Amino acid sequence: MTDEDPEVVEAPEIKFKLPTSITIKGKEIVFNDAKWYLFYGSLAAALVALFCIILYVEVYINSFLIRVDCNPDLPLNYEKCLDRGCIWIQRTDDAQPLCFYPDGYGYKYQEVRQTSNGYHVDLERSTQMKMFGDEVDLVSLQVYFETKHRLRLKFADKSKKRFEVPIEVPLPPAQSPEDTKYSIEFINEPQFGVLVKRNDTGSVLFDTNIPGMIFSEQYIQISTRLATSKIYGFGEHSTSAYKHDTNWKKWSLFARGSSADSSSNLYGVHPFYMNVEEDGLTHGVFLLNSNAMEIVLQPTPALTFRTIGGILDFYIFLGPTPEDVVKQYLEVIGFPSMPPYWALGFQLSKRGYSSIDAVKLVTERTEIAKIPYDVQYFDIDYMSNYKDFTIDEKNYPNLPVFVDELHDKGRKVIVALHPAIASNKTLESTYPALDVGVNRDIFIKVNGTYIEGQGWAGKTYFPDFSHPLVRPYWTQMCTEFRKSVRFDGLWIDMNEPSNFVDGSLTGCGKNSLNYPPYGAGVLGSKLDGKLFEKTICMDAMHYTGKHYDVHNLYSYYQANVTYRSLAIIIPGSRPMVLSRSTFPGSGRFVSHDLGENLSTWEQLRASIPGILKFNLFGIPFVGADICGYSLNTTEELCLRWMQLGAFYPLSRNHNSLYSKDQDPASFGKEFVSLVNKALYTRYELLPYLYTLFHFAHTEGSTVARPLLHEFPDDSETWEINYQFLWGASLMISPFVEEASSAIDVYFPRGICRKQKMGLFVAPDESGSAKGLLFWDDGTSYETQEHTTYFQLELTYQKAKGKSVLYSNITNNNFPEAANVLFGYITFCNQPLTTKVLFNSQNLNMNRVKYNAQTKVLHLEKLSFAISERFEIVLIQS
Repeated sequence: MTDEDPEVVEAPEIKFKLPTSITIKGKEIVFNDAKWYLFYGSLAAALVALFCIILYVEVYINSFLIRVDCNPDLPLNYEKCLDRGCIWIQRTDDAQPLCFYPDGYGYKYQEVRQTSNGYHVDLERSTQMKMFGDEVDLVSLQVYFETKHRLRLKFADKSKKRFEVPIEVPLPPAQSPEDTKYSIEFINEPQFGVLVKRNDTGSVLFDTNIPGMIFSEQYIQISTRLATSKIYGFGEHSTSAYKHDTNWKKWSLFARGSSADSSSNLYGVHPFYMNVEEDGLTHGVFLLNSNAMEIVLQPTPALTFRTIGGILDFYIFLGPTPEDVVKQYLEVIGFPSMPPYWALGFQLSKRGYSSIDAVKLVTERTEIAKIPYDVQYFDIDYMSNYKDFTIDEKNYPNLPVFVDELHDKGRKVIVALHPAIASNKTLESTYPALDVGVNRDIFIKVNGTYIEGQGWAGKTYFPDFSHPLVRPYWTQMCTEFRKSVRFDGLWIDMNEPSNFVDGSLTGCGKNSLNYPPYGAGVLGSKLDGKLFEKTICMDAMHYTGKHYDVHNLYSYYQANVTYRSLAIIIPGSRPMVLSRSTFPGSGRFVSHDLGENLSTWEQLRASIPGILKFNLFGIPFVGADICGYSLNTTEELCLRWMQLGAFYPLSRNHNSLYSKDQDPASFGKEFVSLVNKALYTRYELLPYLYTLFHFAHTEGSTVARPLLHEFPDDSETWEINYQFLWGASLMISPFVEEASSAIDVYFPRGICRKQKMGLFVAPDESGSAKGLLFWDDGTSYETQEHTTYFQLELTYQKAKGKSVLYSNITNNNFPEAANVLFGYITFCNQPLTTKVLFNSQNLNMNRVKYNAQTKVLHLEKLSFAISERFEIVLIQS
């Protein structure tokens, strides 16, 4: 090219003469040019419109098609797809699978037999499968009608016994089909499917008539349609939203020690979900399986379960409310334990207190700042060479004396324990935790030899907590250690189990357990197929089976053993155990922290969905590390996090070895003042929070819950991630954005207006209590200035043989208060009551519930206006 003007080349003239007429069936039609242009233009427009309609129809049809990926493991390849008997469609949308199962791929039923409490169905493989080998020819489906709101679908290998989760589920009396709230259908075309429907609305809750059901030795797959895309649950993962994204999302479930900022599989495994239907009714589904698994969500909406072992053991819960679903789920896995009252207080912790003097400094400045706190943690820094049940006499001299001093000030102490026991004992020393364990032969083995990994203490063995001899061993170790350090609770950490090396110090065998044909997408399996990254070999043996099958149960067994050991060690006191890893049913024994999060605004926000999920999972005593575990927090972030964390069910500030101090007293006076307002509000509300835990323990309800639990028919609540409730009565709307001075808060219609109120009476040491209730229309300007409101004063007093609660109206200038009702009253620290008078009339004792252990009296099924003066007399004899 040159800088000269380019040569101009004229385009050749193109001449096109339109015909002047067209003959159709012998009739000539004359066109002028304008008519021809109109004709061609109309034809082109029609073709474009037809093309758009075809595209729309294709998109519309695709939205109803369920495409189950036939190629989850291998690199995408047309030939491999067809070799598996699947369909290949090339497209540019990377989200949808290119290779998927055709209709008819899977099983068909041979016969359906009705049993005394359900059905028995025999399934026969109807397809030649070339997936992962060892496909089962015959599968049995056992259907159990367990309660009128719950049924069970159990798919198993008909030819042999496979691993089943050894957790006992209380079997209710068999339910006859005519008494249930659900019905069931079996379909055989184009492949077998089971449909579960809600009787009153006809909504389909579970529908497996989808191609791609596979039952093989190390790969089991089944899919179901969802009622809607409003699906919640599955864990443990760190997510920014409470509701799941169904746009081809995958979630792996396999216990793994990893940073909580990762979207990969984390510490616990919870294969349970809740689905809100179009009309606001809700149901839940639980897969009782402890093997590594993967959940795939697609926008139809539908989901696919993939697991690499065991059986498919489904429980379906009909609710119909979200709280009902959780209660029905917890009837299967067990209600959560009742925490001791002191554990509801604010808690301080840090990994990296270099010495006992560093801990004393934190406790002293916290006291000077008048920050309320009840629990001091000791992470593994207190140990000698990080060995369980030992004390670092150099850096933590006189630890037992300091613990006693904390007790004298009314505080409690929780110490950390890791499951792994140091195995690198020298000949010159003794280590009882190792010596007794070896003598009792309770460590996990591979090929008859103790599997040796590595942890903070160096070389380690791993106790088999499923072994019957481990409980007396663990109790003995804890008992001997508590003779020195009088701890009040235990924090069992790194119990996935975590390992600093992959498998063991000598590696793992090259077999299909350690390198399964499919790794379920778990972290570490995608590179070379191994399933044992940062844990122990899958072919290691436990008392209850191969680690391949019980890996996700390890923490559950340890939780059970530790809880029961504490009950023996500290008789008469409720055990307080905090666990990093969990499994369905762990809530019976432990509380939970969300793990090693980061000091970021994203992780502050993610903590709220995390806490709400664990309330779904039956572990309501849960919290995140306030201000973040890793990295250095900022003052603004820590302030907002402390304000939010004051309303976590479990409120603990904890950070890492390499992070700067972030306990509240390490900041300035203004920071402390603002934090104290939040913490003192928490302490004022502790009786209410304690009552919520009482109902969680006795009924299976949630403590922290999303707004949709109280307003499931309000579509606005389905997507709310960062507001939540304590029980049904208290809404928390925290600041979750940096540099924000205002927040948008959604108030559902009818909150506290269309629902009955409850009274909570917590007397002081003198046996008295007082309270005020203010009520207006909730929106009008200056109702206080114009006194257009209602105000009620409540007084409770104890006298000999009776207690009296009465009301006094101090302002009655809001007539609509007559439409607001009290529905229940709860009395704390109440002696056994034999008679209740309401305005001098006997109250039916069927409305009175009393818990002698907690001394909580509950009056229910009440219905009287808040504007009605009343007197309630509780007579003790």
